[in-house]
Order: sequence, then structure tokens, then C-alpha cells
Amino acid sequence: MNDLENKNQNESSEKRPYNLRDKKEKKAAYRSLIRPELADELYDKILNIIVVQKKYKDPDYSAKDLAKELKTNTRYLSAVVNSRFGQNYSCLLNEYRVKDALHLLTDKRYADKNVEEISAMVGFANRQSFYAAFYKNVGKTPNGYRKEQFEKSKK
Repeated sequence: MNDLENKNQNESSEKRPYNLRDKKEKKAAYRSLIRPELADELYDKILNIIVVQKKYKDPDYSAKDLAKELKTNTRYLSAVVNSRFGQNYSCLLNEYRVKDALHLLTDKRYADKNVEEISAMVGFANRQSFYAAFYKNVGKTPNGYRKEQFEKSKK
């Protein structure tokens, strides 16, 4: 093996923080069976329920609950979420939770709240999942982000 191959192999086997893994593209046959009109309709309804009604803040709100609310099954819901949002259900919820957390971490009204409290406020069930999702979406830890924003605001 040459140096470049060794380096690439070392980088790929290098442990990433919070057990994050690279995303693998999957070819699921059922995704192509979705009628585009119905998928668009479900997309709008999913956005309404998850974002507008802020269901992402409920740590117990599952894909099964959403499917029931949309009067569909979880497999079809999963196919729509994967094809329209480009991610799975958990990642979708976590993305909105992290976006919410970004605001709360920098909002002076929540300066007295610690990271775990903010994590619970945005819907994470535990600290580990919050830190992992935050790092995946932002590229730094919640505490690191908060300190960085605090330093910027002082200037």
C-alpha cells in the first residue's frame, strides 16, 4: 500500500465523535412506488405537524404516531420522509430540535438554563442523543457553540 491508501484507510477507520457514521445510500424498491402527488401531499402534512405544530418537541412522538395521524402506515411514511427530506424520521426531528436549540442557546432569556435543560426543552430524551445530533448538524458541541456565540456578542 502506498502512503495515500494508508492515510485514507486510517481516516475511514478513525473514530468519530458521538459514534457518528457516514451516511450510506440505500436503494429501496418501494420508494419508486410512491405516487408523486400523494408524496407531495404527505410532505406538506408532515411539515405542518412536525414544524408548525412543533411535534418535534415531544420526545415520545414516534413515526408510528405520525403515521396514525396521517392515516397511513410507517413504511409509506418512511418512504416519503426519505425521498422528500433526504433523511430518516429521527434525523428529521433532530434537525428541527437542533435548530430550536441553536436559538435557545444564544437567547439571553435562557442564559440561566444549562445545556441539558435546553436539550429537554427542544424534545431530546437524553443528553447523549442531543450532543450527537447537535454535533452532526452543527459540527461542534452545544457548550462550544454557546461559548463561541457569547464571545462574538461581546465584541
